[in-house]
Amino acid sequence: MFDTLSDRLAATFKNLRGKGRLSEADIDATAREIRIALLEADVALSVVRAFIKQIKERAAGAEVSQALNPAQQVIKIVNEELIGILGGETRRLRFAKTGPTVIMLAGLQGAGKTTLAGKLGLWLKGQGHSPLLVACDLQRPNAVNQLSVVAERAGVGVYAPQPGNGVGDPVQVAKDSIEFAKTKQYDVVIVDTAGRLGIDQELMQQAADIRDAVSPDEVLFVVDAMIGQDAVNTAEAFRDGVGFDGVVLSKLDGDARGGAALSIAQVTGRQIMFASNGEKLDDFDAFHPDRMASRILGMGDMLTLIEKAEQTFSQQEAEKMASKLASSKGKDFTLDDFLAQMEQVRKMGSISKLLGMMPGMGQIKDQINNIDERDVDRTAAIIKSMTPAERQEPTIINGSRRARIAKGSGVEVSAVKGLVERFFEARKMMSRMAQGGGMPGMPGLPGMGGGAGKQKKKQKQAKGKRRSGNPMKRKQEELEAATRREQAGQEGGAFGLPGGQAGQNFELPDEFKKFMG
Repeated sequence: MFDTLSDRLAATFKNLRGKGRLSEADIDATAREIRIALLEADVALSVVRAFIKQIKERAAGAEVSQALNPAQQVIKIVNEELIGILGGETRRLRFAKTGPTVIMLAGLQGAGKTTLAGKLGLWLKGQGHSPLLVACDLQRPNAVNQLSVVAERAGVGVYAPQPGNGVGDPVQVAKDSIEFAKTKQYDVVIVDTAGRLGIDQELMQQAADIRDAVSPDEVLFVVDAMIGQDAVNTAEAFRDGVGFDGVVLSKLDGDARGGAALSIAQVTGRQIMFASNGEKLDDFDAFHPDRMASRILGMGDMLTLIEKAEQTFSQQEAEKMASKLASSKGKDFTLDDFLAQMEQVRKMGSISKLLGMMPGMGQIKDQINNIDERDVDRTAAIIKSMTPAERQEPTIINGSRRARIAKGSGVEVSAVKGLVERFFEARKMMSRMAQGGGMPGMPGLPGMGGGAGKQKKKQKQAKGKRRSGNPMKRKQEELEAATRREQAGQEGGAFGLPGGQAGQNFELPDEFKKFMG
């Protein structure tokens, strides 16, 4: 969603690096580039003007002029101002003190309210609540049936007494659902209302009547993040006609420019509370302005990544795997364990999205987006085609066994051989890390032990290398060394990422490839 904006901002900040002091001209040029980037991202003009004014005022002040690194200080200011226009602090749901909490969803047709009702229900269920979805969209064909299917997939209750398709009274359904929820012990009621293709008086009146009938604790306005400036106009119309307490952004995984997300909170004065970023029911989470600003500026979102890992991996399982890897060269770690870990990672979400949350991955986003998620499924199919003995001890897999496994999993024999070889290498790498040896090919990190001694030994060997006494041979050695240095300079960039053409020929390191098929 924010790729274009992120690229423009990254290019702008790159021009500031290396400058010991920032002149007024530098600040004006930076503000102009940021203004262009925001306007291209379809951010509302009023928001852009206020944003740029605030940045220029702060950039011209003492916090930048007296800073040791003015470029970093400007980035810090932009980050703080982005958090501000995205709503500031994270806004939580308000729950009723007594009786079921009522959450009403409002928005245009096609914004994704019905699917989002299921996502919100699943999310609340994960928080320990017992949600009930209520079908009050009785106009759209099959809306009631769709909500029933979504509720079943999410594993939550549904109240749909009317068939819909133009039949039934949505206000009465909403009113009756509160008593039904109290009787069946549901503590959260999510009311899915009807939408229209555009704003009209009938839509507003029906939404207002439902609101008055159920007195919701939260009215959430669901907006399609891909419709650009019109999202702000629609939000203002709903705010004035029905009123809402918070915003939910749907389709945040689209390829639109994302201006709605940066405009809507500032223009309407209502915070974004949730974001939906995929088609699966679990592609949904609370909206954190600070984390979104960090993603826009290419700094990743490690907090969300850690939270996903904590939700997926239990402490007990992690300790069990660590003890296996720390055993004699990790030999207790089997293909069954490898498969279990791989399936746990898949539960966290798509590998592309997980890698995208890591800092510095913006410069290789094209390669990340092209990762084939089916490679993980192929790897799982190969392991599941093995016998328990083969998974326990892969060294017994000979030519005939490889042929049988390949036939059972529908892959080439070479794929089976490659997987087994990668498993041994990955096990060796993970065992070394578990025992405090650091990453292969890297000097030992503080507190991790190992690695550093070998590195020093290599450096001593390099220093003690004698130069040839033959002038012709010495000249040839110097030419070869210069060529190697030039190639290293072209291939290596900051943090081990590619330099030169911004990673056009970049491939994931071998350590990452071991987890792919």
